[in-house]
This record gives sequence, C-alpha cells and structure tokens, in this order.
Amino acid sequence: MTATASLDSAFCSLFEINMGIRPGERVLVFSDIIRAEEEVTPSDLDRRTRLNATARAAAEYAALKYGSGSFVEFPSTPASGAEPPQELWKATFGDTIIAGLESAGLLAKLLNKSASPEEIACARKMVLSHKQDVADIIIALSNNSASHTRYRALACAAGCRFASLPHFDPDMFHSSMTVDWNALAARTARLVEAVNKAEWIRVTTPNGTDMHICKQGRNAGGDDGMLTAPGSFGNLPAGEAYLAPLEGKSHGLMVIEWGPTRKLVEPLRLTVENGVAVKLEGNDIHREKLEAKFAENRNCRNIAELGIGTNDKASRPDNVLEAEKILGTIHIALGDNSGFGGVVSAPFHEDYVFYQPTLTAIMADGTENIIIDNGHLLV
Repeated sequence: MTATASLDSAFCSLFEINMGIRPGERVLVFSDIIRAEEEVTPSDLDRRTRLNATARAAAEYAALKYGSGSFVEFPSTPASGAEPPQELWKATFGDTIIAGLESAGLLAKLLNKSASPEEIACARKMVLSHKQDVADIIIALSNNSASHTRYRALACAAGCRFASLPHFDPDMFHSSMTVDWNALAARTARLVEAVNKAEWIRVTTPNGTDMHICKQGRNAGGDDGMLTAPGSFGNLPAGEAYLAPLEGKSHGLMVIEWGPTRKLVEPLRLTVENGVAVKLEGNDIHREKLEAKFAENRNCRNIAELGIGTNDKASRPDNVLEAEKILGTIHIALGDNSGFGGVVSAPFHEDYVFYQPTLTAIMADGTENIIIDNGHLLV
C-alpha cells in the first residue's frame, strides 16, 4: 500500500460529493513549493511537503479514475490574494484565451491586479467566448490562497467549480472533511438567514475584541462545501457564513491572539476606524508582516470580511483554514474583498479567528438579536 492509498476514499468524496464530477470533465489540481527566500518552521516544512505530495496524488487519482487530472506546481506567491503565475493561467484557460489576453494588453494588468473594472469586464468577455477551453474542476492545494484573485473569479465566471484549500493539512481529510455535509449546509443556511436580517453586527470576545461591522446593503453568503453548480467556489474544509462589510463604516478594536498557523507570543491590538485599520500595537513578530503589508498597499488595511464558523468537526486553532470553520467562532479578514461582494482590491487577504464570541445582529429599527452567545450558536 502506498502512503497516499489511505486517501483514496477521501479523494473519492472530494470529487464525487463536494465537486459533483461528471463524465468528460477536465480536472486541474495545483500546488506550490517553498521559495528559497522563505523562512519556515520545521513543522510547517513538513506540512507543506505533505500538502504538495497530496496535491500530486489527488491529480493522479483523478486521472486514473475519471480520465483527467492535470497537475501544476509553482513557487509560492508572496501572500494570499496575490495572483498566481502565468503558467497556471495557461493551464487553466488554454492557449487561445491567454493569447487573446496578451494581445489586448490585459494579462499583465490582471497578474499585477492593476486592471480597471472596464478591463476586467473585457477579460471576462474574452474568457466567456472560449469557456469550453477552461478547466471544469479546480482543486487549489497551494499554501497561499488564490480565492481572492482575478484568476479565480474569471475561472468561475466561465463555469469552473473551484475548491480552495489554502494552508491545508492532509490530516484534515480525516477530521473536518468528514462532517455531515447535509447537516452543515442546513446549519449554514439558517445562520445566513439570521445574519441577513441585520444592518449592523456587533462582535465581542472575552479577550477585549469589540467590533461594530456594517452590513448595510450587503448580503451574507454560505460556504457549505457543496460545489456542484457551475461557477461554484468555496473553501474546503467548508463551514461558514460570510459577508463583505460595507467599506468605510466598521469600527472598533480587534485583539488578535492567533495568526494563520500559530498562537501569537503576545496579542496584537488593531484599532479600526472608518472601515480600516489605523493603529497596530503589540510585540509579536507578526506585527512586522502586517506593517509591511499596510505600507505596501493601503487597501491591505481594509476590513474585508466577517465570517462565522459552522463546522462541528473542525477543531484545530493552529491552522486558519480549519480554525475559521470551527462551530461558534468568528473571523475577521483584512485586505481584498472584491471577489465576494466588496469593492476593495489588494494583493492580500488574511483571516484572524476569534474564540468564544458573542455576536449580536442589530436591525434597521435598532432591535437586537443575539446569534452567538459566548461561542454557542443560537440559531
């Protein structure tokens, strides 16, 4: 038995339940490799090595069982939300679309996220005119997320079903990926309905976080792991209700105790005014990363997302992909939200998870409804 043989049932569930694969569809799996200049801990080196091997095994499984399973790997992008390299675009969209984008002077602008709304619309039209060339199913097993990219948005516009698994640990196939998907979908739908009645959301936590999130004019959506409809996109493991807050309105204090893959040595305190982070305090080294992103692009300061976890099989706090899905947690993201209802574009999107929250929905008439009480979901 090979090291990946134990994952065959997990791969089967991934492709047949989550993705709803159909005969004749083109499957693309991609992963990344650690750049020479990256500094990684021994544990993260182990996880990322296993992640890459698992991605390659998933592509091989798809090729053998379904007759299609391309694999692409590339040096990791600088951050989640940064566009993947041209080689992945070509593998996804095909020669004709890429040649057209290059000829129109659009590809370079898409890759560096400088394309205007009009240019993005033009690129979309070109992709749709040859949508038969676009991969039908994409499994994104890179360390950094491609969710909040033009690449992902254009692929989904052509009908591609896109599963994003950034920071994934293959062990999750035996934990949070074993959830009852139908029960998860129903729970997530109830939560979305409750959130969508509000105009403001207040989040407080025992560690001092106190945020007022503006929902006016925005609709929450649900990520339930069922990516079977054309153009579907979501994280796996799944399990959250999420929204892009109205820009320029949210305010309060975020006390960040967990980074993407570890508990911080000292919490960071992020003061938010008019929808952006204006002050950062604390001595953990993660502060330097955030300050560099803020200096690089002011849009990285944007309060991009409020998410609420709904997966009762998720439990580990040291991996943000699973942590943000833990039932009864909330997460707040900084940076890009242009791919799910917002208007801010940035080469950065990072989620921070908060535990034991109390989440209160505030209606237009001022009435309040507690949806989560100290980490316990009430809907």
